[in-house]
Amino acid sequence: MGILAAKVPTPTLLLLLAGIIMVITLWFSSRAKNVVKTSIDLSNQENTKERFKANFLSRGLVRLSVNVSNVFSKVIPIKIQAHIESQFEKPSIELASNKSLELPAFDQIRAAVNLMVAAILISIATSFKLPLSTTYVTFMVAMGTSLADRAWGSESAVYRVAGVLNVIGGWFFTAFIAFIGCGIMAFLINLGGPSAVAILLFLALIILAKNYISHKKDVDQVNSEDVLSLAESRSIQGLIIESSKNVSKASKKIKNIFINSIDGLATQNLSGLKANKKAVKILSEQIDNLRNDLFYFIKNLDESTIKGASNFYINVLGSLEDIAQSLEYISKITFKHINNNHKALTFNQIRELKEISLQLETLFDRVKFAFSKNNFNEIPNILDIKQILLDSVREKIDNQISRTKSEESSPKNTTLYFSLLTETKDLIKATMAMLEIYNEQYDSKVKLPKSNE
Repeated sequence: MGILAAKVPTPTLLLLLAGIIMVITLWFSSRAKNVVKTSIDLSNQENTKERFKANFLSRGLVRLSVNVSNVFSKVIPIKIQAHIESQFEKPSIELASNKSLELPAFDQIRAAVNLMVAAILISIATSFKLPLSTTYVTFMVAMGTSLADRAWGSESAVYRVAGVLNVIGGWFFTAFIAFIGCGIMAFLINLGGPSAVAILLFLALIILAKNYISHKKDVDQVNSEDVLSLAESRSIQGLIIESSKNVSKASKKIKNIFINSIDGLATQNLSGLKANKKAVKILSEQIDNLRNDLFYFIKNLDESTIKGASNFYINVLGSLEDIAQSLEYISKITFKHINNNHKALTFNQIRELKEISLQLETLFDRVKFAFSKNNFNEIPNILDIKQILLDSVREKIDNQISRTKSEESSPKNTTLYFSLLTETKDLIKATMAMLEIYNEQYDSKVKLPKSNE
């Protein structure tokens, strides 16, 4: 213990090298950028995609704050309230959705306060040799100025507070885990010596590699070309072209999700069905992002086409949401059936589901091809097979009714099979409804640009 009581001088070269590594990491590391993005998103003055879900603590705190605010509003004179409100008035600027996303998260005054207060706190604590996390101080300062600057409105407060609670809880949890983990590591090293050190280093490398691969997959998913893009067109015909790219991308995802659900059910592939649930969740989130941008989309439309284009876009998004909900239900019940180790479907049930899967694969391949090439004249030909697909599903429902009456079958299997067929019928109807919207609005007299695909 005498070594710990003595001063441990650190060579200046090592300090300089450590500083250079930190600067390079902050500049190039996607994880470091993600940490900064979390702070900026939680303190954003404008509406943005909320990264955290509300929980009972955030709801309770926001509800309590609203009630306290209502009490103060009854006590404080109206003139004073009006004066306070005037301090928060912002200039009204009409911006398109793409331009609004380019706006800074907050103004220079708040940025200056964040920098000044954080720097002062860190400097004072350092002068008193107090251990602190500079990231934590900077984050909490940003959250304080966000609250004071009314960046947390009634539409975002519950999510922002949840984010702050999650981040703070994560820090304390990390400290607790680090304390316990370091104790265990020290005990193992003391017990095993160099052999334990080698084994622990090997495990650390495996964990780092696994985390890197997982993070890279998440980043690639965000930057993927298959991500649905926001609408920016100002006319119906322009919107048809722009949204056709989304329909083409979505058709590929829908086809893969449905096929994987049936294949996973047939082969009882639990890991595949679990991955399929994640794919459905990603698709649903992308569709939600399009719907969340609806306000800016309508703001950006020309007055002459605002009603027609708005109704068209709303109906298309509604159809995509219906499709996503059907896929979500299908992936959920197939995963639940296999996860609960229920009896496998019969040969005839699997065969019939495979037939439907093949029919839908053909359907979505045709939809993808037509929309990727802007070949909207093909839509009536696709709509012609609507009744054929519905009759095929209805026939298989009748077959299962007959089998249920005459053959011995599992109640769980029967329920699952009927649920799959019923939801598949809804999936077909939602897809055809979306195609009918495009078929009604497409004007063949308007010359459309050729696709680059």
